[in-house]
Amino acid sequence: MVNQILKYFGSLPKEKCDKLNLLKEIYSYWNHRINIISRKDLDNFTLHHVIHSLSISKIIEFKPGTKILDAGTGGGLPGIPLAIIFPELSVIF
Repeated sequence: MVNQILKYFGSLPKEKCDKLNLLKEIYSYWNHRINIISRKDLDNFTLHHVIHSLSISKIIEFKPGTKILDAGTGGGLPGIPLAIIFPELSVIF
């Protein structure tokens, strides 16, 4: 998983990569209980969910204090990955 993240976001500090790495385990745990994302898609979790969530940061420069509304997108995506790599954002779920 880390290799996929670093392929697209090579300048991320290790501690942020580590947090993103934990997401698959957390989502897998909860997905078996409340079906957050397609169970068939867990094998592609990093690319289809984490990296896609972060892709907006390739075209938008988030300034500290920026507010992001993550409403109705499902399962805290893209909000949670964005909040991990940009802790200075205010993400509203």
